[in-house]
Amino acid sequence: MARRFPIPFRPKGARVCMLRLQGVISAGGGRGTLGHATLAPLIERAFRKGKPDAVALAINSPGGSPVQSALIGAHVRRLAEDLKVPVHAFVEDVAASGGYWLAAAADDVWVDASSITGSIGVISAGFGFQDFIARYGIERRVHTAGTDKSMLDPFRQERPEDVERLKAIQSRIHDHFIAHVTERRGARLDTARDLFSGDVFVGAEAVEAGLADGLAHAGPKLRELYGDKVRITQLGQRKPLLQRLVPGILDAALTSLEERASWARYGL
Repeated sequence: MARRFPIPFRPKGARVCMLRLQGVISAGGGRGTLGHATLAPLIERAFRKGKPDAVALAINSPGGSPVQSALIGAHVRRLAEDLKVPVHAFVEDVAASGGYWLAAAADDVWVDASSITGSIGVISAGFGFQDFIARYGIERRVHTAGTDKSMLDPFRQERPEDVERLKAIQSRIHDHFIAHVTERRGARLDTARDLFSGDVFVGAEAVEAGLADGLAHAGPKLRELYGDKVRITQLGQRKPLLQRLVPGILDAALTSLEERASWARYGL
């Protein structure tokens, strides 16, 4: 459940640090992605530098790694509770799947009328190349110790037992996601609706479902909450200098394709 903390009086106005979380969530935390290892120093700075009265999360993410989502969200909650700093999430284009995990870590969630939220589910996608390699006379040789060591090998026929095993893993991860959202959103959730099917909600639909608290943009909402004199400082990831000057062409192309596929699921 959301917790409210008292706002200390400041003659020059309250101070809010806005942390921008934009990109696919990935353990690599590389170009255009969000990973806990690279975000951790920024999260610490957002909560500690200058003793802010609140932290705002500007979220634009189609999701990604469930573990990285949990690590980032838990870090935000830990500092919010320890330092008694309220956290507000502002969804831009999309906060879906792991992106919504991050939004749910806040005390309240605000969306645009066209923001896409939800997608509370788990997905695994791949390709099967067994017919392709057979057509060209390529022989697949795999030797394992352990019957499940080569589970879901894309170069051989899919096995029903592999799919069953994968679905069991996905189910456990899905349960963790549901528990997180249920704990954070509590009584605000519309329990009469199936919110955990993986479906997405646009704008006011998310508010009606209890996944968001209202339609609002960061600047006006923060002035409403903290007064017209509120000072908002921006904080976000920067690309490494070498990457900014001489980007790796192949790496950038592959990353771009992966990111594009993630965003495309939501029509973006």
